[in-house]
Amino acid sequence: MATSPTASDPPSSPIAASDTADNNLQPFFVLHKALPGKSEKRASGSGRTRRKIDLSASSPKSAEKSDQIPPDDSDAICEKLRLEAFERTWSKIDSTIKEVLRQINLNLFNEVLQWIQELFSIIKSSRTTSLSEIQRPYPLLTDALCRRVPAAFVFTKNVEFVDDLLTFQDLGVHLKSNRCHVASLSGLDFLAKHGIGGCVRSLLRQLVSDASDVADFAVLASWYCEQENYNNPIIIIIDDMQRCNGGVLGEFITLLSEWVIKIPIFIIMGVATTVDAPRKLLSSNALQHLQPCKLTLGSPAERMNALVEAILVKPCSGFSISHKVAVFLRNYFLRHDGTITSFISALKLACSKHFSLEPLSCLCLGTFDENRRDEFDAFPGPILRTAFDLPSCKREKISQGSGTSITQGLSQLRKLQRSWSSVVMCLFETGKRSKMQLLDIFCEASDPNLQISSMTRGIPITGKLGSGKAGFIAQAIHRVRELPIALLPHVLKMWSLHMKDMNEVIDKVKELQSNIASGDGGQLYKEKWTDIHKRPVYLGARKGTVSVNDKAAMLLDDMVRKYLTPIECAPFHEIICFGHVEILQSALIGDTRRIIQVDLLKPQNHLRCSCCNGDENIVSPTMHDTSIISRFCRAVTELQITGLLRMPSKRRPDFVQRVAFGL
Repeated sequence: MATSPTASDPPSSPIAASDTADNNLQPFFVLHKALPGKSEKRASGSGRTRRKIDLSASSPKSAEKSDQIPPDDSDAICEKLRLEAFERTWSKIDSTIKEVLRQINLNLFNEVLQWIQELFSIIKSSRTTSLSEIQRPYPLLTDALCRRVPAAFVFTKNVEFVDDLLTFQDLGVHLKSNRCHVASLSGLDFLAKHGIGGCVRSLLRQLVSDASDVADFAVLASWYCEQENYNNPIIIIIDDMQRCNGGVLGEFITLLSEWVIKIPIFIIMGVATTVDAPRKLLSSNALQHLQPCKLTLGSPAERMNALVEAILVKPCSGFSISHKVAVFLRNYFLRHDGTITSFISALKLACSKHFSLEPLSCLCLGTFDENRRDEFDAFPGPILRTAFDLPSCKREKISQGSGTSITQGLSQLRKLQRSWSSVVMCLFETGKRSKMQLLDIFCEASDPNLQISSMTRGIPITGKLGSGKAGFIAQAIHRVRELPIALLPHVLKMWSLHMKDMNEVIDKVKELQSNIASGDGGQLYKEKWTDIHKRPVYLGARKGTVSVNDKAAMLLDDMVRKYLTPIECAPFHEIICFGHVEILQSALIGDTRRIIQVDLLKPQNHLRCSCCNGDENIVSPTMHDTSIISRFCRAVTELQITGLLRMPSKRRPDFVQRVAFGL
């Protein structure tokens, strides 16, 4: 038992007493007086709760009610499952993104490696310097042509270099795996205040393990002469040369030219803008010391097409986005100069919002992973029963007793998603001939209002081309009719790969391929496909006849009608599809300061203080002095008294002031 203070104890100072009171947090109870208008309602509510708890073991009605209301541990289980589902889902998406970008850049990596190996073999065959000459501190007297540094300019076509950081990191890993010594430098290593010593020291620290802080190239020469380092090229990667100081970079190139005859050094520099950027940045003296080579990285549009196919069109993780969210992400991507990083960060935010807002998102993992379907049995019953309260289920009049289970609904959702993605890829195979972007087709194909009245009446989609601007789907179908006969076999081959699980479509594709192989692909044939919609013949063909291109266009049109059903039209789609575009828009491009200030107006909603009235936006006067909100208000007051925080005015209102003083 703790002893009580006595009169013999020395009195403590007020400051010490205040610190002790602030730091020694003890359990406490605060009694609040209920509001007059809600006292009876709150009392009756608590009484009902008590009766339910007391009679749950004996009353059948109470047992039935408690079965309808999820127990407290169900929320904890659901939250844990959602967090686990988000981590696994985004981990799968992130690994898919990295693999897609690596495959896109692999051709460039091999091209760079081939350029290095060819030049290095020439250098090795013509090298006449001995190891002792390499380690000498002064340069060799050789021809000026032999003192040119091999330099590869990689044009990235990006305004923001942030998209290319991972590219150059992967390039370094690829070159290291092929027995190259690699050092990566950035614009921070070429600052004017550090001079040439900063970049040389950074180079030595990456290559020489026991290098001192002295910027001496002789240290690198001595290290290269070691047995395990000799006969391998040294690659210096500069991710964005335009972020470097031109004078420091030019001086560094001049220094390398003095040692290149001794040490095989190669430079790889990323150029984000135009071809003449190196000439604008470097002096003529530095440029004449370079042996340039021009390489080009894939455009942001090409990388975006590959990413959209891997993470949005094809169900790699089970997570999907609605039509409105897709349109917003496309516009967000375009407004940020087409940076892949901004699109990925926005997609990750959408994924996190989905798993935090949708209670049933924990079922997302089992939607497209059949190995995890048995885990549905481990979910609490009340959680699974709420799936039939989704708006999509109510629209289709699917209830718990209608004979459709969640497993069947998610299985049908998976089948619909695969058919939809196959048709989207077939549209893109023809649309990319007209430089269409997959993200544009994705946005239009995900529109739940896609099946308009003109489509249901059997009018050809390409028929809308004559009036006004047609959509991307109509343009892609119309493009099939204009394809040269030499390109049509390749397009049909890609269709057969995308629609490999649909035998009906495969048979018609084979028939078209046989017509082309017979050598009569350009002639007109009588219409024999009675199973295709009865529709008017396309413009350009005589009545009653149709060409192979027209047949292919009719087949694609038929696939759109039968299989291009947006995911938002299916029951249970809320489990995997994020559609809260307003929340995403507010989180990405909203007024962040205002959001924080508005959140401060309702701190009890975030702190979840059970002793405070949740309907009030002011700080309770009976709140304990050691509470977080009370300390915050006291800190605001002290900052204003000391002058570190300005007082608000009429033209500059401050929400923090309202929280501090209950205004």
